[in-house]
Amino acid sequence: MIIEKGDKVHLVYRALYENSTRRHFLGEVLEVEGAVCRLEGFTFIYDNKSAEYQRKPERRTTIVDLGESGYIVNIIDSRVKLENVTYRYLRDAGLMVCDGAGFTLDINEFSFRS
Repeated sequence: MIIEKGDKVHLVYRALYENSTRRHFLGEVLEVEGAVCRLEGFTFIYDNKSAEYQRKPERRTTIVDLGESGYIVNIIDSRVKLENVTYRYLRDAGLMVCDGAGFTLDINEFSFRS
């Protein structure tokens, strides 16, 4: 199996049209059947006013079919504490997902600003 219960993932929802809301999800796989996963974690929405990704405060449970073309999926380190993750612009690096404890994920290819 490619993805397993307990894996942690960073999902980028592909934009379906110009000016669509840019949305990411960071979560842990609770259940999996084939490529269909039940995930629990946090949604990050791009805020045009601040030009930053903002985490929604509440945990969410979502079901996604990772085999569909609407997602870009990154497996992240299982030790990452999801509640500590933020988006930061790092000088000379661009947009990064960070947990403040050593984990970083370069996501510049998914952003207009770097």
